[in-house]
Amino acid sequence: MSDPISESSSKPSVIAWRKSSFSGPNGNCVELSQLPGDLIGMRNSRDPQGAVLSYTRAEFATLLRDIKGGRFDSLML
Repeated sequence: MSDPISESSSKPSVIAWRKSSFSGPNGNCVELSQLPGDLIGMRNSRDPQGAVLSYTRAEFATLLRDIKGGRFDSLML
């Protein structure tokens, strides 16, 4: 199985980014955005000019399913 995460070489700057309303003011959040080409972008709010991960809708749905299903729980501190 291929890794569904790929780093985008472009860093969109005129994109509407969203983060959870539960996020604190310290910039320790994941932000999401609709990117051109029907992709979903993800970035770290502490580094808005940094790397953007891009997912197809199917890849993002799989990622969310796996997170909600506990697949990555062992990575939590």
